[in-house]
Amino acid sequence: MRADRQRLDKWLWFARFAKTRSLAARLVADGFVRVNGQRADAPATPLAVGDVVTVAALHVTAAVRVVGLGLRRGPAPEARTLYADLDAPRPGTPEAP
Repeated sequence: MRADRQRLDKWLWFARFAKTRSLAARLVADGFVRVNGQRADAPATPLAVGDVVTVAALHVTAAVRVVGLGLRRGPAPEARTLYADLDAPRPGTPEAP
């Protein structure tokens, strides 16, 4: 795989969307993950910076933009640097009541 790409299951694990890499692969295989609006067909789907990933978990759906490719599965603060939450209110915009 190219240096500017990373396997989707690996990125989901690094970004702490799944506790293990095998669970991340299962999320993808079971159809709970979309990349740029398209259902990801395989855990090996290549992911690049700028892609939008949507994960439909049990009680919540997360939409994030990839801002970094991980080198390891580090602590949660490090994992949060790999993505920008698209559902979070932007600075300077009023929050919904």
